Amino acid sequence: MARESYQDRLDGLREDVLYMSEVVLERLRVGLDALERKDDDLAREVIEGDHEVNELYLDLEQDCIDLLALQQPVASDLRLIAASFKIITDLERIGDLATNLGDYTLDARRDVYPEVDIQGIGDATIALVEDAMQAYAAEDVDACFEIAERDDDVDDRCEAASETVVRDLIEREVDEGTTDEEVEALMADVSRMLLTIRDLERVGDHGVNIAARTLYMVENDDELIY
Repeated sequence: MARESYQDRLDGLREDVLYMSEVVLERLRVGLDALERKDDDLAREVIEGDHEVNELYLDLEQDCIDLLALQQPVASDLRLIAASFKIITDLERIGDLATNLGDYTLDARRDVYPEVDIQGIGDATIALVEDAMQAYAAEDVDACFEIAERDDDVDDRCEAASETVVRDLIEREVDEGTTDEEVEALMADVSRMLLTIRDLERVGDHGVNIAARTLYMVENDDELIY
């Protein structure tokens, strides 16, 4: 295959990875909206949309394999393909986490812990992943390091949110009139909220992974990979 055609395929791979990120982040936004509104229809939409993410992942995985098989890539091309393959894996997992939000919405029956800003944390993680994908598109090394630093703030917000939920559980009084069903409902609320916080924190971690792979792709620097 001519080198020009091969380069076109590499450019197409990058564009397709960026498209996949748009689909995944839209699923995440819908999941957050469903959770905030307690909207079962939106929850089912994000759950049912997971198959599209999975199909995109499998198609791009095959593209990466085909590009490796077409001809022996030079080092920079090889890093692009390898980084893209790792990035689509992170994106697929973010899609799974969005699906979790849909599941939590269907399980929720009441508003709990309004003092925990789930939407704010979610918006921060979405912005982090968006910026990581922009760094991938523009090969912006400085942005990769900034994204890794911003994730520390997301982690701090998630930790504070989790502490709020746990503290409320510890301080909550359960008297003799509390039924087993009420206790089970409380524990389900606590578990669901902690899982939501954990999943959003993981979205941020995947954003850092994307930045780390971009840094490796551009400069052959594995400093952010962990």
